[in-house]
Amino acid sequence: MNQSIEKRYYKIKEVSEMLDLPASTLRFWESQFPLLKPKRNDGGTRFYTPKDVETLRMIRYLIKDKGLKIGAAQEMIRRNHSGVSRHHRAIETLKEVRSQLQSLLDAMHKLR
Repeated sequence: MNQSIEKRYYKIKEVSEMLDLPASTLRFWESQFPLLKPKRNDGGTRFYTPKDVETLRMIRYLIKDKGLKIGAAQEMIRRNHSGVSRHHRAIETLKEVRSQLQSLLDAMHKLR
């Protein structure tokens, strides 16, 4: 889930794989969260920007990690979007640091 964002646009399948969520969930969240508006081509294919992906990561954090219901997540974003976003980024950074530390510990144990 901590895959870095490198492209200008992502198709729904790529975002689905990045976030480990079904595409149907992403489409549903689109209808529930007004700040999430991926661009579409004439054929209706969704193209998510890096900002959209970060928004989806924040929504995923609130719903999947914190266990909030859709309405509570909507309210939290509506009331304090920047605070929720900062908190989410801090949690993701801490998860990455924890993963790196665990890798170092595992390497040290193999040396023994």
